Amino acid sequence: MTTERPRPLVAGNWKMNGTRAATKTFAAILEGCDAALRSKVDLLVCPPATLTYVFAVAAVGTPVKVGGQDCHAATHGAHTGDVSATMLADVGASYVIVGHSERRTDHRETDETVKAKARAAIAAGLTPIVCVGETREERDAGRALAVVGAQLAGSMPEEAAREPVVVAYEPVWAIGTGLTPTVADVAEMHGFIRQSLVDRFGAAGRNMRLLYGGSVKPGNARELLGVAEVDGALVGGASLVAEDFLAIARAYME
Repeated sequence: MTTERPRPLVAGNWKMNGTRAATKTFAAILEGCDAALRSKVDLLVCPPATLTYVFAVAAVGTPVKVGGQDCHAATHGAHTGDVSATMLADVGASYVIVGHSERRTDHRETDETVKAKARAAIAAGLTPIVCVGETREERDAGRALAVVGAQLAGSMPEEAAREPVVVAYEPVWAIGTGLTPTVADVAEMHGFIRQSLVDRFGAAGRNMRLLYGGSVKPGNARELLGVAEVDGALVGGASLVAEDFLAIARAYME
């Protein structure tokens, strides 16, 4: 089993933000991903579905990857308004976020649903980013590890033993609130996630990238990304500003 840490990944989740005018922001991210930065970290931007193809075309020939924010578990069919993993791959995406807390809450997605979406992503040639995280109430009740452990058990597909899968820990109470867990809290959770993955998937679990998400910004990036078993970040609001997103990634150059 290798002891090397996985190559870092800094991913931007634009959520329901961005029109064609936002291509200027993406262009600035592409320009800012110079040789020095790309030697240290992988960059990924997940725009709204309407911009996936536009961004993927713009990113051709660059090291920056483009991903989706969600996908349906089916490859096609009578699912009005949904987008399949196959469709995302067809327009140039290489990753897709599944199980984000906003999907779990707003759309009542279960662990079983998330797992099915992750499996669909893998089948389409995409790398799923499986999101897990506890609420404030669950943490205050001392149940954070149990909640995240259950989400991992139910959401991670068996294919993760042989196919690339990324896990993103995003405490629900820290998303978009400006609040962040302590370094000790992040270290405890990521250590727990890593051990859970190793117990289930062996060497593959050791090599999976574990991202931290939840109010990551330039001012706290170096501290958070330096925590043991944190292999990058899933960035929300700060990824909508090119210089902020790049500044977070540049923490790996320090």
